[in-house]
Amino acid sequence: MSSISVPNTAPSNDRSDWRKTKSDERDLLLSTFGSENLHWGNVDWAIVGWMFLMHVGALVAIGGLFTSYRAAIFNWQSFGVMVFLHWFTCSVGVTMTLHRYLSHRSLKLKNPSKFIGLLAAIVSGEGTPLHWAAVHRIHHQKSDQPGDPHSPNEGDWWSHILWTFTGRDSRLRPMMYRHFVPDLVQDKMMWFFEKAFTPVLFGTGIVLYLIGGWPMLLWGMCVRMVFAYHSTWFVNSATHMWGYRTYETTDRSRNLWWVALFAYGEGWHNNHHAYPRLARAGHKWWEVDPTWMLISFLRLIGQAYDVDDRLPEDLPVTKASDPLQQLRKPPTTRITPSKPYSA
Repeated sequence: MSSISVPNTAPSNDRSDWRKTKSDERDLLLSTFGSENLHWGNVDWAIVGWMFLMHVGALVAIGGLFTSYRAAIFNWQSFGVMVFLHWFTCSVGVTMTLHRYLSHRSLKLKNPSKFIGLLAAIVSGEGTPLHWAAVHRIHHQKSDQPGDPHSPNEGDWWSHILWTFTGRDSRLRPMMYRHFVPDLVQDKMMWFFEKAFTPVLFGTGIVLYLIGGWPMLLWGMCVRMVFAYHSTWFVNSATHMWGYRTYETTDRSRNLWWVALFAYGEGWHNNHHAYPRLARAGHKWWEVDPTWMLISFLRLIGQAYDVDDRLPEDLPVTKASDPLQQLRKPPTTRITPSKPYSA
């Protein structure tokens, strides 16, 4: 548990005190995301342990391919399940549901697609839907500035993985939800998956083992999750360091084709930071966005609606100072976007 103190947030009749309390709360929340908070006395050992086990399992599975134990830890069925679950958790769960649906409200989903998307999201093991969306909205508000949960300005490895190891007082989580995802906390399904996260995550491993033994567990769980984790983390790290810039933004976001390949369209990151509300990340014909194809299919069959399918030339570049401001559709008047440039 974090050693950061939690302020008294009891309500006050004085409106100025209430405003000050909200401002203090927000400042406190943002202060917990800096790299200076990661030290031996403030490590989330549960996350560190989980990541260690997943990476060891992946190394055993891949390394075992070159040993006499290959038949005991690999078969093509388990490999196929790994590929399917990588798509299911990364594209359906993380990219479409956690990112474009919850964090940016670029579309709305009907059941059963909403339930399936949230299930895929927690099977990804990247945190609960409320927590993921809150952290991502903070990232957009403070991108590459103090308070950004994973700014590359604090180190390449920090932005890639080390930021996940910082311990935080669990009492801060409800406060973070009130500030950054007030629109989502009203949804009972969000709270169901908030509580179901750990049981479903471990239950997935148990089911995979019961279905196919060690090969299914190692490939369907460990290898798949390691590749999925790094697919997402490269969006936080690599696409803020390498690639080309199409739009002038106040952060270091870039477009990187190979991240877009592994993260199902998320690698067109400069496009996304310039126009966070759009449901599509690829703005040029060759910027392939597989998750946009999925969203288009769900809209075709009536499972996705209110999809923000506008093109960049239909709206201005936005940089919301308030993380909830990005959820509001700007005027549909045709406005010429900012002049592109290359880095």
